[in-house]
Amino acid sequence: MTYHFQNPSQETIFDYIRQSKTIAVVGLSDRTETAAYRVSQIMQEAGFAIIPVNPKLAGQTILGETVYARLQDIPVHVDMVDVFRRSEFLADVVRDFLETDADIFWAQLDLESQEAEELLRAADRDKIVMDRCLKIEYLKMVD
Repeated sequence: MTYHFQNPSQETIFDYIRQSKTIAVVGLSDRTETAAYRVSQIMQEAGFAIIPVNPKLAGQTILGETVYARLQDIPVHVDMVDVFRRSEFLADVVRDFLETDADIFWAQLDLESQEAEELLRAADRDKIVMDRCLKIEYLKMVD
C-alpha cells in the first residue's frame, strides 16, 4: 500500500493561510519559470512576506528578499514553511523546521512523505499540509 497523507479540512487549510503573514519558501530559486517562483510571486503580491531558502543562493536576493541557506538562519518568526523540494528531501526539511519556531509545514503539490509526517507528529507539530498548492488554496479562499 502506498502512503497518502490525509490533509486537514478545507476550512483548516484556509485558517492556516489566514494565520500566516511570513512564508519561508524552501527551494525557491531565481528561475522565473518555476512553480516555486510563480507561487511565491503571487503570494508576495497578495501581501505575504516571502523569505527564500536555498543554500546555493544564500546571500543573493530573489523577489527583492534576501536568500537564507537554512530555515534556522532566518532572523524573524516564520508562520509557514512552504516546501518545493522532492518528496525524498521532505524529512530533511522537517528536521530543519523542528529547529525553528515556525508554525505550519506545507509541502507543495505532488509532495508527501510518511517519514516527514511521523517526525512532525512525534514533535507535536501537527499543522501539516502536503500535496497541496499554496497558490491554488489561497485563490480558492479569496475567490
